[in-house]
Amino acid sequence: MRDRVFLDTNIIIYLYSVDEDDKRDISRKFVNSTDCITSIQAMNEAGNVWFGKYSLGKIEIARYLDEIEAVCDEIMLVRRKTINLAMDIKDRYGHSFYDSLMLASAIEANCTIILTEDMQDGQVIDDTLKIMNPFSHKK
Repeated sequence: MRDRVFLDTNIIIYLYSVDEDDKRDISRKFVNSTDCITSIQAMNEAGNVWFGKYSLGKIEIARYLDEIEAVCDEIMLVRRKTINLAMDIKDRYGHSFYDSLMLASAIEANCTIILTEDMQDGQVIDDTLKIMNPFSHKK
């Protein structure tokens, strides 16, 4: 059985990077070798970055989001219980609220790993979810 891996926003953005080939290739390797999950929150954040930082148009962004939706086994919605869990995670682990919301979504999706470069690599949340920076594990 393959790991259920949650993709944080930065991993989604790197899937389409033209400037950082190593990060793009590593991100794609994980998407192709795991059961990947993400959330509406991550898709919204990625769209915002593509509009702002990369000045992409709505047609290209919509295509990227369609592709993410097609390759991910599940897109998690942010519900009130997700927010409640995020507030608990924030209190216990000290992550920002939005990072805690990603962690809560990953836990609700029964993921064992969250791929991100923005949180503490190796930290385990609630004895079930390991934070992994895939770029620090390059060979």
